[in-house]
Amino acid sequence: MDRERILAKIDELNQYIAELEAIMPQNFEEYVESIEERRACERLLQIAIECILDICALLVKELKLGLPSREEDLFTKILKKGIITEEMERKLRGMKGFRNILVHRYAEVDDRLVFKNLSKINDFREFREQVLEFLRKYGK
Repeated sequence: MDRERILAKIDELNQYIAELEAIMPQNFEEYVESIEERRACERLLQIAIECILDICALLVKELKLGLPSREEDLFTKILKKGIITEEMERKLRGMKGFRNILVHRYAEVDDRLVFKNLSKINDFREFREQVLEFLRKYGK
């Protein structure tokens, strides 16, 4: 397994998390005050989620878990392998759906929805920790 590629993606995810934390507003009122801050938060959330999807795809490929027919199948495959928990699989599905909203701008992006998703930054850390724990076990 190409652990270095996966770890490089995890480092990339760490950078996005740090950048989000640096600009994340304390409350919704502060969030809506600045268009630049809103757009930066939207973009960082989008690329952080895409980074997670890349990590999932790398795991599926490297572990030869089969070709997913849909992007959501990535989550099922790594769940079955024991890399993530069922709760994390649900969170990943939610992240992917939110990413689609950001990318395709369905009915324009709702600022409250973005702010709500900013508060889920710990889900990104939790995913990272589950993957790192798997890599530690898998390496033995």
